[in-house]
Amino acid sequence: MQSQIIDPAKIEENHHHASVESHHEAHPDHRLFGLVMFLIAEGMIFMGMFGAYLAFRSTLPVWPPAGTPELELLLPGVNTVNLIASSFVMHNADTAIKKNDAKGMRTWLAITAAMGAIFLVGQVYEYTHLEFGLTTNLFASTFYVLTGFHGLHVTIGVLAILAVLWRSRTPGHYSNEKHFGIEAAELYWHFVDVIWIILFGLLYLL
Repeated sequence: MQSQIIDPAKIEENHHHASVESHHEAHPDHRLFGLVMFLIAEGMIFMGMFGAYLAFRSTLPVWPPAGTPELELLLPGVNTVNLIASSFVMHNADTAIKKNDAKGMRTWLAITAAMGAIFLVGQVYEYTHLEFGLTTNLFASTFYVLTGFHGLHVTIGVLAILAVLWRSRTPGHYSNEKHFGIEAAELYWHFVDVIWIILFGLLYLL
């Protein structure tokens, strides 16, 4: 009867592959969960700032302080519509890649980035035409801090979308099965949108 010869190298190789597969199964992808936790933390920072603003408003006898020029509503209103619409455009990019439409995904991402840039240009334009500065009074200080901090987040969002666009140049980098970067950028963009809606209500409408 012919005996079988067992190759130790093959046994070691099979054991290595089994260990690698077991390792991957034991460590699921928690990146989206991590991003959600990060956005919750950022949201708490904004909530603290909103709370401070409301505290100032409720404790001072006159708000905004006497002599503060009124804020114009036209440009911020247009900016608000633009930012809200950009969230729907961003969602179209996610929908496109889930249908393996990489070209459509890139188109929608580019439009979203352009709309974000338009929002930032509008905000800078508003800053240059305001009749008060950062240190004029308490309202002016809170206005610049709140809108400036949000503007920083919009800038980061635009850069994130551009980074996703850049990486999408590689064929097959994103697909209906592999699209975390697009989902992450979309979730962050929706967060920026919701924060602005609250900001707009507090600063311009309340």
